[in-house]
Amino acid sequence: MFTPYRELFQTPGGLRFSLAGFIGRMPISMDSLALIFIVVHASGSYTVAGALAAVGSVVVAIAMPFWSRTADRIGQKRTLSYAIPIRIGFLTLFIALVNLDAPVWSWFVSIIFAEATVINAGGMVRRRWLWALGENRTLINTAYSYESLMDEFVFILGPVIATFCATSIAPSAALIVGLIFMFVGTTSFALQTHTEPPPHPRDQHAPHPAVMKNTAVQAVVVPSIFIGGFFSAVAIVVVAFAQEHGSPSSTGLLLAIWAAGSGVSAIFHGVIKWKIDLASRFLIFLTALTALSFPLIFVTNFGFLALALFCNGLAISPLIVSAYGVAETAVPPAQITETLAWVIAGMPLGGAFASALTGWVIDNHGAHLAFWVPFGCMVSGMVLALTYFRTWNRLRSAA
Repeated sequence: MFTPYRELFQTPGGLRFSLAGFIGRMPISMDSLALIFIVVHASGSYTVAGALAAVGSVVVAIAMPFWSRTADRIGQKRTLSYAIPIRIGFLTLFIALVNLDAPVWSWFVSIIFAEATVINAGGMVRRRWLWALGENRTLINTAYSYESLMDEFVFILGPVIATFCATSIAPSAALIVGLIFMFVGTTSFALQTHTEPPPHPRDQHAPHPAVMKNTAVQAVVVPSIFIGGFFSAVAIVVVAFAQEHGSPSSTGLLLAIWAAGSGVSAIFHGVIKWKIDLASRFLIFLTALTALSFPLIFVTNFGFLALALFCNGLAISPLIVSAYGVAETAVPPAQITETLAWVIAGMPLGGAFASALTGWVIDNHGAHLAFWVPFGCMVSGMVLALTYFRTWNRLRSAA
C-alpha cells in the first residue's frame, strides 16, 4: 500500500533536503501564536495583537511571491543568503522593542520589515521534489502529500513548542526558538546545492506572462485568500477559547489535534492513484472543508472543540495538495516556485482581515461568537471559487 512512499524516499538527496525544509518552516506554525502571546502579555489587547498579525500578513502576501520569483531567477541558495539574515535582525529588534515597552508604532515598523523577508520554504522543498522526480506525476502527488504531512507535523509540534516556551519560559521565548529553527533549517537547506533546481534568468526576448494573469492560478489563489482567513481565525479563536475557559496551556494541544486530522488524510492521499482530476479534487475538498467548518460555531467545551477540529482537519491536506497541483501544472518550469508561493501568499492576505476581525469580535463579544468568522471565510471562499466556473470546466475537460 505504501510503495509510493518507499519509491519517493529512494530519491537521491530527497530526505535530506526535505528534513532541512521541515526544520526551516517550523516558524510558520509558531510565529503567529508567539506574536499573540508576546503582544497580549505586553499590551493586554487582542485587538493590537490581531492588528499586528494583520499588517504582517499583508506584507507576507506581497513579499513571498517576490522572493520566490527571485529564487526562480537566481537560485534558492543565493535568495536565502539575502533574505534570512535580514529577517533574523528585524525579528530580534521586534522582540527587544516589545520587551522594552517601546511605543506600539515601533512594533509595527519592525514587524513590517521582518515579514518583508518571509521565504516560502515549503514551496522551495516542493520545487526540489519536482526537479528530482521529473514527469512522474504519481510520485509528485506522493511528494506533495508527504510534504503536506510534514506541514501537519510542523503545525502539530509548532503550537505545542510555542505555547510551552511562551507560558513556561517567557512570552518572547517562542519567537526566539522559532528564529533558531529557521536559521538551522534554511542554512542546511541552502548548503545542499546538488539537489537545487537550476535558476531560470529572465529572458528579455521571450518573457513569460505574469503568473497572476493565468486564470487557472487565479482560480486557486482567490479562494485561498479566504482559506487563509479561515486558518488564521481558527488559531486566534482557539487561543481565546482556551484562555476564557481557564486553560491557556491547552491551546497547543487543540491546534495539534487539528493538524493531526490533516496529517492522517495526507498519509492516505499520497498512496491513492487518483482517477479524479486535480481541478475536481480541489472543488470537492473545498466543499468538504466548508461543511466541516460549520460545527465549530456550536462549540461549548474542550471535548467538542477537539473532535470538531480533528474532523475539520481531514479536509485540509487534500485541499492544499490539489491547490498546488492545479497551479503548478498551469505554468512553465521557470515560474513554478513563484506560482507555489502565490498559492500560499493569498492565505496570509486573507489572514490579515480575518485576524483583525477575529480579535475585535473576541474583545467585544467573546470567543464563542468569534467562531462565526472562520465559517464565514470558508463560505466566501466557496462563492469566489464558483465565479471561475468556466475555468474549472476548462481544466476538467483538459484533464
